[in-house]
This record gives sequence, structure tokens and C-alpha cells, in this order.
Amino acid sequence: MKKKIVVVGLGFGDETALPIGTVALFSRSEMIWLRTEKHPAVHWIREKGIPFQTFDEVYEMFSDFESVYQEIAQRLLQLTEMQEIVVYAVPGHPMVAERTVQLLRQLGPQYGVEIDIRGGGSFLDIAFARLGIDPIEGFMMVDGNSLRPEEINPRLHILIGQVYDRIVASDIKLTLMEVYPDDYEIHVVTALGIEGMETVHRLPLYELDRIDAFTDLTSIYIPPVSDEQILYRRFDYLTQIIAHLRSPEGCPWDRKQTHQSLLPYLIEEAYEFIEAVHNEDVDAMMDELGDVLLQVMLHAQIAKEEGVFDIHEVIQGLNAKMIRRHPHVFGEEHAETAEEVKQNWEEIKRKERQGEETSSILDEISKGLPVLLQAFEQHKKAAKVGFDWDKKEDVLLKVEEELAELRKAETKEEQEEEIGDLLFILTSVARMYEVHPEIALWKATQKFARRFRYLEDQARKTGRKLQEIPMEQLDEWWEESKQQEKGE
Repeated sequence: MKKKIVVVGLGFGDETALPIGTVALFSRSEMIWLRTEKHPAVHWIREKGIPFQTFDEVYEMFSDFESVYQEIAQRLLQLTEMQEIVVYAVPGHPMVAERTVQLLRQLGPQYGVEIDIRGGGSFLDIAFARLGIDPIEGFMMVDGNSLRPEEINPRLHILIGQVYDRIVASDIKLTLMEVYPDDYEIHVVTALGIEGMETVHRLPLYELDRIDAFTDLTSIYIPPVSDEQILYRRFDYLTQIIAHLRSPEGCPWDRKQTHQSLLPYLIEEAYEFIEAVHNEDVDAMMDELGDVLLQVMLHAQIAKEEGVFDIHEVIQGLNAKMIRRHPHVFGEEHAETAEEVKQNWEEIKRKERQGEETSSILDEISKGLPVLLQAFEQHKKAAKVGFDWDKKEDVLLKVEEELAELRKAETKEEQEEEIGDLLFILTSVARMYEVHPEIALWKATQKFARRFRYLEDQARKTGRKLQEIPMEQLDEWWEESKQQEKGE
């Protein structure tokens, strides 16, 4: 006869919640094993003289629940070596929030043991009745010990189990506050369906860990939201907003946009974010990042409408790339420094591009980059294969050479060519000094704007137009603006 573990549930309350089949199984069993004695039905089991043993001692052996549950599962499987059928009883329903049963289902086939799951009244049954939950409206149950904000969908009825003390409740509160307003009403429920023990507390979220009402039978119920503003933090809500804007019932401007028409806005928003970073304006950074994300969402929605891809495929590809290009984090590779990480990243990119038809390493540079960045990237690519100056002084000499050639240039065409050469070589100077030319030039434009505005302000104070001020006076004011910046 095949070895078997029969798993039954003790229900949500006392013996009145025990299924008839479970009572019959107990009456003919030589021994039943209880995960814990802490259950209202155990008093009746003892009165009936049904022999039982518990695994309560295992809880004292380990500091974490996973180790406890692993030990219980192993002990049950070992018991099958001594008896063909082992009866194991757990609180509630065997398939609701019962980790030991999940482990038995995983390990049983490896040990040649059949895991026979029987019924048992779940505390979900009474929770649905007491709290007025219709699960067809959308329901999720989560473990309070491993709750993460990204798992929570506030549109659903949510029941959080394993809230056995105030420490767990405090962690849950902090997690929920990332999703719900601090004063959102929640329910703390204990021993639902157990006469004389049942309690239900309604309170605002911020008071969750201020009450002393937590036991092994405590759960938290969070009703679905009715205020749509609570959903504003959710990515899926943003996806719906963008799709609606592009729909026939949406916005005429958004509907007529294409990938090509949106490109100027993507560039503009990226530069506005750069400006916010340089200004160390965190509020502006948050706002501008939202504008950049808007452009991403619009492009993804347009692609979805064209049947090419959608935002979820964009995210899928990005996740895959991040994992693939970080083998030192998600794999077996090692990288101790940022430079090693960069080298690994470039090597992985190179392998990914193997098989692509390219006649030059310069083909890897995006044609959509501004020309300043294209020049910068060309120098970087060439340097990686050894086409580079040995030291900074050499490239500075090249700058002087290009300046001399510019001075000699006579025709417009020659002057244009030499100015182009000069600008091009300056991007290599930036690379040699480990300075990004785009950022350096942006800072220079900001500096010029500040000083020029100072000239305009000074001219206004004199009641004259800027063009009426002698150059000597403008130079003096310019120096004043420089000195003011140094004094700040």
C-alpha cells in the first residue's frame, strides 16, 4: 500500500465547524497530528479522547516561520516510514494560508508519499459573511509577514493574514501607507466565527499599531477604494489614462500625435529634467520625470494601436536586459568596481550584437543623437580599439593645431571646415578629462545666461537700452557678475 499523508482542516472555529468526514476520520484514527494545539476545536478533540500530538515544540526551535514549517513537513514525511497513513490536521482549510501543506505537496512525490488533501471550513467563509465581501468583485489574500506595496491592488477586497502582534502590524501599516491615505478606514478582525472571542475594530490606517488586539487569529481587512485619486499612484491607472486620451472619446491633440511629431517633446522634456538636476530642485525633478514618462507612455500607446508592441513588452524587455547585463548581481559573475561593471556591460552588449551586419564599430552609434554627442561617441568608440592619444597634453596640442589652421583659413568653406574640426577635437578633450561635453556646454550656457541677465538688469537701472551702453561699461558689469558668483 502506498504511503499517504491525509491532510484535513479544523475549520475556522470550534467543533461545530468540523466537517462530518473529518469527525469520522478522527474517530477511526490511532493518532492524529496537529500543527498546533492553539485552536478552539482541540478542546473537543481532547474531550472525545481522540489521541493526538502537536508540533508546537518546533516553534521554539527556530527563529523564523519558514524553518518551522520545513521541519514540520520533514517530520511528517519521516512518520510515513513507520505508518502507512498519517493524519495531519491544520487550522482552517488546508489550502488557505497553510505553508506546511504547500511544502508537503512539493516534497511528497520525492519521498513517494501521496498527499491527500481533504476539506475543512476556511476562515474565509466566515470572513466573507461577517465583512460583507463578495469575492466576485475582486479579492486577494496576502501574508502580513511578506507584504509588499507593489502587490497591493486597492481596487480589490484585501484580507491580510498572520497579523499576530503589533510589530507585524506596524510593518503592515508602513507598507499600506505607500498605497492608501493615512486615514483610510480598515478593519482589524480576530477569531471570526468563534463565539465569545470574535472582535472587529474599525479604525483609520495610522492607528493600526496603536491598539492591543492581535493574536494568532487576527487579520486585517481593507475595503476596495471608491476615490479614484487613491489610484493616481498606480502604473496601470496611468496606462488607462493614456489609452483614454488616445481614444475617440479622448483628447484631439493626443489623438493626432505620431512617433515623429512627439520627438521634439521627448528631447525638450529630457533637457528640462537635466536642468532640474543641475538646479538641485527635487520638486522640478519629480515633475519633469513625469513629463518624460508621459512621452514614453504616449509612444508605447501609439505602438500598441499599430500592433507593434505595448508598454508591458517595453518593461519586459527592460527587465530581461537588466538581468542579462548584471550577471554579477543575478548570476555567477563577479564585479567589485564600477569600472568592472562597465567593462562587463560593454562586453555583453558586444556579444548581443554578434551576428548583426555592421561594417564599422561606428555603426553602433545612434544616428538620432545630437551631433555633439555623436562626435563624443565616435571618439569613445575609436579609443576602445586603440585609436587614441597617449596623454591629455597631446590632444591639447591638437586643439592648438586646429586653432592655427582656423586662423589661416580664408574662404567660408575653409573656415566652416576648420571650426568643425575644432569643435570635434574639443569633444575628445572632454573625454580625456572625463567630462561629458553636453553637460559641460549646458553649464556654460547657464553661466552665460546668468551673467548676461545681470548686464540687462544693470542697463535697466540706468534707464538705457543695452545696445546704448559702451562696451567698456558692459565689460565692467560682466566682471562684477563674475565676482558676485564667486562670493556666493
